[in-house]
Amino acid sequence: MTRGFTLAVFIAVAALLAAMGSVFIVNEGQTAIVLNLGKVARADLKPGLHFKWPLVEDVRKFDQRILSLDDAPERYLTAEKKDVSVDFFVKWRIKDVATYYRAASGGSEEAARQRLTPIVKNALRNEINQRTLQEVVSAGRAELSGSFLAVVNAGASSLGVEVVDVRIKRINLPEDSTILDTVYGRMRTERTQVANQLRAEGVEQSETIRSEADRQRQVTIAEAERDAQKLRGEGDARAAEIAAAAYGQDPEFYAFYRSLEAYRNSMADGQTVLVLDPDSEFLRYFGSDKR
Repeated sequence: MTRGFTLAVFIAVAALLAAMGSVFIVNEGQTAIVLNLGKVARADLKPGLHFKWPLVEDVRKFDQRILSLDDAPERYLTAEKKDVSVDFFVKWRIKDVATYYRAASGGSEEAARQRLTPIVKNALRNEINQRTLQEVVSAGRAELSGSFLAVVNAGASSLGVEVVDVRIKRINLPEDSTILDTVYGRMRTERTQVANQLRAEGVEQSETIRSEADRQRQVTIAEAERDAQKLRGEGDARAAEIAAAAYGQDPEFYAFYRSLEAYRNSMADGQTVLVLDPDSEFLRYFGSDKR
């Protein structure tokens, strides 16, 4: 009886182990394949509870969520044979798990990334080779990415994966490329042209303002000179009128006053020496008894 009990326990344990080895769970966000002696027996298993033959069949689970591929920036040539450095990343996921298992060395993500990277780079190279530098820079990340997404998926289908999106993070000019000097030289030339144009416009406006100011100055001076001549003429006329009136009232006194003015003007500095004839008209009031 003891032998029978032991056998029963052994059979029960073996059955339990067999049952545990025949049941497996595929979690949400995963897919799985069942291998029968190394060959794919079932593929694309959905999340949930599944069964397999113990010891004969094996299960491989894979992440079916969107995965990322972010490689180092790559240098490409434009249609003008100019270097550009493109930094990009790829979003991809497993589409055909059986093909993915065979193509990616047993479903290794690293192996899949290594095989997917050249597919993306070749598609990107072909796209940039057909564009000029200006088109590559001005086309925009969305346009450049969308144009070769279909080409990338055509190549990625052999890996059993689907490329969801390819995005260009940055398009730079290589530091060791002569294109930088060319671009900077073009920028300097354009800025110099703009500066020269602004400088020429400034000189033109300056000359216009200066000419207008000179014209206004000449007009102002001419008007002032005209007014001065007019006032001077009026003053001279008035002075002549007053002198004539004074002369008419007392000619002798007027002659005497004019002689005094002449004396004062001639001897204003106090150092003037006059050598004249005593009978000179200029000295007719000196020594005269006339009042």
